[in-house]
Amino acid sequence: MLITIRVIPRSSRNTLEWDQGILKARLTAPPVDGAANTALINLLIERLSVPRRTISIVRGETSRTKTVEIAALTLEELESRLKG
Repeated sequence: MLITIRVIPRSSRNTLEWDQGILKARLTAPPVDGAANTALINLLIERLSVPRRTISIVRGETSRTKTVEIAALTLEELESRLKG
C-alpha cells in the first residue's frame, strides 16, 4: 500500500495524525542527513507494529511530502492501528 505523508520536522513531539486525507507526521528530528526520514520510519514501525523491512520511502526522500510503501497493511488496518 502506498500512502502520502507530510513531514513536519523539528516539532515538540513525534505524532501521526490525519489531515484532509493525508497523514501528517510531526517529528522532533531535524531535516538534516536523513534524520527526519529515519525518525519517520521508526515512528511508523512503533505505531503500526510492523517490521522494518515492510516500510520504505519510494518518493520524496528530500522533500517534506513523501510517498511511503507499507507492504504489510491495507488502508483499513492502517487507520485502525493509528486510532487505537
